[in-house]
Amino acid sequence: MSYAPDHEIYRDRDVFAIDAIASERAAFIRRTYAHLFAAVCAFACLAGFFLNTPAIANPMFNLLASGQWFWIIIGFMAVSWIASWMAASGASPSVQYAGLILYTVAEAVFFVPLLMIAQRFAGGGSEIILQAGAITLIIFGGLTAVVMFSGADFSFLRTALWVGMFATLGLIVVAAFTGLNLGLWFVVGVIVLMAGYILYDTSNVLHHYRTDQHVAAALALFASLATLFWYVLRLVMILNSRD
Repeated sequence: MSYAPDHEIYRDRDVFAIDAIASERAAFIRRTYAHLFAAVCAFACLAGFFLNTPAIANPMFNLLASGQWFWIIIGFMAVSWIASWMAASGASPSVQYAGLILYTVAEAVFFVPLLMIAQRFAGGGSEIILQAGAITLIIFGGLTAVVMFSGADFSFLRTALWVGMFATLGLIVVAAFTGLNLGLWFVVGVIVLMAGYILYDTSNVLHHYRTDQHVAAALALFASLATLFWYVLRLVMILNSRD
């Protein structure tokens, strides 16, 4: 047993947040969610800029209309993997931040066609986008509160989430090459899947990230939040089309 002060114990080594002293754990959580907030704000600004820049928006929309969206998804997945590796690596902070920035920019570009459709669906307005954004934040906030107040470790969901993710990708591939309409229940299923990922990622912030991995933790949370927003927006559009 050591009687050295807590800051002496942890000063020279990085520890998992769950094992850190309360002040360091709280600081890590604050840094993580501050970076998540910054990523969300940057995403909103970039998406708005791209959406109102015809030189970017029109080619992206034309790719979607021409049936080439599958290849955009593949490209986005490749960029996402590279960005996640950069943010989670033990490289310099500048490389980790570059990964988070790369992912945020890629996500904003990826969203442009869906946002264009949502705007046209709403008669040129942004009501549906704002509605979907509010629903997404409510879901995310509620799930985050569940983890933070309970302190539960949802790492046991890992296998089920991976199976769900590969099943989702498989259905997307089938739909891309056969014209299958995935429809309402697919969208609802992915929303449930992303809710599971948010529980999993948030519990990882408490239990499975080191106190120096706030950039990687923020990127993981942002990825799940953005994907949830994508499918909530699609759900809102589907439900409104039935009115």
